[in-house]
Amino acid sequence: MKIRTFRTRAMALAATMLAAAPIALSPMVATPALAWRIVYDPTNYAQNVLTAARTLEQITHQITSLQNEAQMLINQARNLASLPFSALQTLQQNVQKTQQLLSQAQNIAFNVQQIDQMFSQKYGSVSMSSTDAQLVANARDRWKNTVGGLQDAMRVQAGVVSNIDTNRTQMSALVNQSQGATGALQATQAGNQILALQSQQLSDLVALLAANGRAGALTEAERAAAAEQGREQRRRFLTPGSGYQPGNAQMFNNGN
Repeated sequence: MKIRTFRTRAMALAATMLAAAPIALSPMVATPALAWRIVYDPTNYAQNVLTAARTLEQITHQITSLQNEAQMLINQARNLASLPFSALQTLQQNVQKTQQLLSQAQNIAFNVQQIDQMFSQKYGSVSMSSTDAQLVANARDRWKNTVGGLQDAMRVQAGVVSNIDTNRTQMSALVNQSQGATGALQATQAGNQILALQSQQLSDLVALLAANGRAGALTEAERAAAAEQGREQRRRFLTPGSGYQPGNAQMFNNGN
């Protein structure tokens, strides 16, 4: 009984081991096949695609931001670029030419002290003690001053006219520079130079008015001084004893 029981238990144990053997060996056989199989998870794939799209969108925004910043820097550089053209030297030369013509005024220059001195000597009241020769000399000096003033005015007029062609060239160049400006600074500098050109033209106009006014003032002053001198000469002519004295005049040689 014991042997049969032992055999029965041994056979049962063997059967159990045989039954369990496929289960124990199955992982050893199936494991390599499962290691090479790709598992597809739709939820995980969708999340990965969404993450990649969001990352791409962020990169696109960063690229756009960098492009905008680069364009902003380019625009700032353009706005800070200086104008590669200057008409200042030419305009200053024109002003100097006009000033030189004014400084070359004859006899009575544009000087307050000199004007006061000359008018007190030549254009003031005629002194009764002045000789006829002095009166004639003063009248000639006044005439020279008037003629010189007229000549000076015409010289200034000629100088202003000669500046017109130069101003036209500079104005054309400045307008082209203003229209082709790459930034705000260049446009502003071109506008400032155009204003400088207008200032130079205004200075020429002021010089022209001053020269013409000087010539006109000298003409009127000579006329007023001539009228005063004429009255003095007439008084001397009509004054008894010192004026005209009748006498005998010999018109033909009597042969002596």
